[in-house]
Amino acid sequence: MKLLRKASRNTRATREFVRGLFSTDHPLLVHIVPVRRCNIACGYCNEYDKVSQPVPIETLERWVDKLAELGTSVVACSGGEPLLHPQLERLIGRVRSRGMLAGLITNGYLLSPRKIEALNDAGLDFLQISIDNVEPDAVSKKSLRLLDAKLEWLSEFAGFDVNINSVLGGGTRSPEDARAINRRARELGFSTSIGIIHDGSGSLKPLGPAERAVWEDVSGQVTGVRQLLKNLYTGISGFQRNLADGKENDWRCRAGGRYFYVCEEGLVHLCSQQRGYPAIPLEHYTVEDIRREFDSPKPCAPLCTIGCVHRVSTMDFWRRPQRQAEAVEATSAPLGPSPSSAEGPA
Repeated sequence: MKLLRKASRNTRATREFVRGLFSTDHPLLVHIVPVRRCNIACGYCNEYDKVSQPVPIETLERWVDKLAELGTSVVACSGGEPLLHPQLERLIGRVRSRGMLAGLITNGYLLSPRKIEALNDAGLDFLQISIDNVEPDAVSKKSLRLLDAKLEWLSEFAGFDVNINSVLGGGTRSPEDARAINRRARELGFSTSIGIIHDGSGSLKPLGPAERAVWEDVSGQVTGVRQLLKNLYTGISGFQRNLADGKENDWRCRAGGRYFYVCEEGLVHLCSQQRGYPAIPLEHYTVEDIRREFDSPKPCAPLCTIGCVHRVSTMDFWRRPQRQAEAVEATSAPLGPSPSSAEGPA
């Protein structure tokens, strides 16, 4: 059964990849937030609260239908903690029924064998957990020790792809933790990725000698579908290597077009770290909006470390240069690097 599901995923992913090469008028990846609330509090995170109620499932299903109308390839649920939504499986099922791939980004705490089987039945295609350390500390409880039993359940029961992401930089306490997390994930048969994050002041600083040694080792062992993406991602412009060196990148960010983020209020934003622009209700988002943002340069791009946006934009590195389009009215300050921008999921 797992092999059949994997073959189906690969076929659908290949279909969407080819479709993306021939047309730029649809999103490749959209993150939606079914609930802003989270069950843990990580010191670096600005994407959660402790009070928000789940978005009604009927509203979420309308969002999914609209994303299908826009031709979206992949819809990933994030948060907050999406597993707190009581009807998450119904939402995933709606994504799949509309012909899109379904993803989930979670801290993993609420996973159980029963929940994993429910996600299988809903048709989930991929799941990502970011693990920050081996032992919990004051900044993050997303630790290998606390999550290892969940990982073993995923290895045994999951019919969907699982990726484990680790991080370096930003003042992380122990760079060696990334090596241990990567090794354990590979032992369990999961794909792996590693990200480089800003420090608390929003600065992208070069990795120190110990961090650099771990990055060279772990990034060379990225596995699964991510290996193909990584080869493309690093081979064209050396994004990750520049980030490791604390250097800016010269690239064409296609956020708002090929990728965008839908908050719990149903507004479209460039990404999780640039909330407030264009802030258009999803129900009113059009192909014209996608085309405008596809062609518009983003001033925050040079120091961006959000990996999912990099990778999605890499699909179109060879297309026409961007130009400054007429901006829509924004509801926040001008775009710029966020203090908590990090290697993004998916």
